Amino acid sequence: MSPEAVSPTPRPSLQRLFLTGLLTLLPIWLTWVVVKFVFVLLSGISSPLVVPLSERIAASFPGYLGWVKAVWMQDIIALLATLLVILLVGFLSRRVIGQQLLRWFGAVIRRIPLASIIYDSAKKLLDILQTKPGSTQRVVLIDFPHRDMKSIGLVTRVIREQGTGRELAAVYVPTTPNPTSGYLEIVPVELLTPTDWTVDQAMSFIISGGAVAPETVPFTRAGDR
Repeated sequence: MSPEAVSPTPRPSLQRLFLTGLLTLLPIWLTWVVVKFVFVLLSGISSPLVVPLSERIAASFPGYLGWVKAVWMQDIIALLATLLVILLVGFLSRRVIGQQLLRWFGAVIRRIPLASIIYDSAKKLLDILQTKPGSTQRVVLIDFPHRDMKSIGLVTRVIREQGTGRELAAVYVPTTPNPTSGYLEIVPVELLTPTDWTVDQAMSFIISGGAVAPETVPFTRAGDR
């Protein structure tokens, strides 16, 4: 009796191999882009001070510290210097002297017309996102761009309609994958779909394009069932 013929394993096509490789490398590439952006941003803050200082040190000790003037070393030193400044500011902001310096800096910024608007708005937004707006959950779903579709929104403030006193929510709708840009919508509070998500969970959901998300989401409002 002849043995059964073993069916050969089908070879993947070039298109499938290409897609598999692309999907494998895409998260690595996105991570590199974000890390590189943060690295360049942080190192660029201190570069105007670090570069001339490192070149002066290298010129003073050419036999020992000549490697300090290398571009990659200057970037690393600038990055470390920026991180050190950020940690120092965080430490001082918890002390009385640091709070006094921040108040003085804020008073100076508010004397500059355009800078005062940007500074105050950014500071208020960051403060608001750390607290709940009263009886309304911070992370909500809104009917956007129409009723049968939902978008993740962050309630930044609850206001009232002039004349009727109806509660309205100012909802910031971040975009994917860059949550720093988005839309500002004014939505009646009763049309919000509340969630139990935290701001961190909402940001992870937005940045990942929905790949990082809880198992369930309250899509339908209680009054619409």
